[in-house]
Amino acid sequence: MKISEPRHKTIKKKRTGPRESHENDYLLNGRVWISKGEETFLGYGRVVLLERIRDYGSITKAAKSMGMSYRNAWELVESMNKLAEKPVVNRFSGGKGGGGTFLTEHGEKAIVLFWKLRSELISFLKNKEKELFSTKITVRQVAATTIRQESQIELSPEGSRPKD
Repeated sequence: MKISEPRHKTIKKKRTGPRESHENDYLLNGRVWISKGEETFLGYGRVVLLERIRDYGSITKAAKSMGMSYRNAWELVESMNKLAEKPVVNRFSGGKGGGGTFLTEHGEKAIVLFWKLRSELISFLKNKEKELFSTKITVRQVAATTIRQESQIELSPEGSRPKD
């Protein structure tokens, strides 16, 4: 069985304050997960776990690569299998080479669906971010615009009212 490097590395990031160069910029953030009833079926971490199971052929190795206990990984897999129409992961017991775990076709489709939804959410948020926050108008700009508009108003001969 070929073991390859996982596609997504699990990196814990420290939360920091606003970026120095863009202190006043607003950013839209969001997360995607798929639930059934009150239970989570798929989310970012679960999808990465599925990908690691596919890459390593083992829940144990997948869990270790993510810094997760085998028990936690196994419970997540069981939960996904229970909530899915068809199992997303299957196991086989082995003889000489030992057993293993593999992703089913349904599991592959779930991964593709999740990344597609996540990509669409990110695109939506970036577009909304541009729409909502790209116009940066300062008080000075508003005042200058107002003064220019007022100076362009023509007064009627009586000087009392602007022309319509």
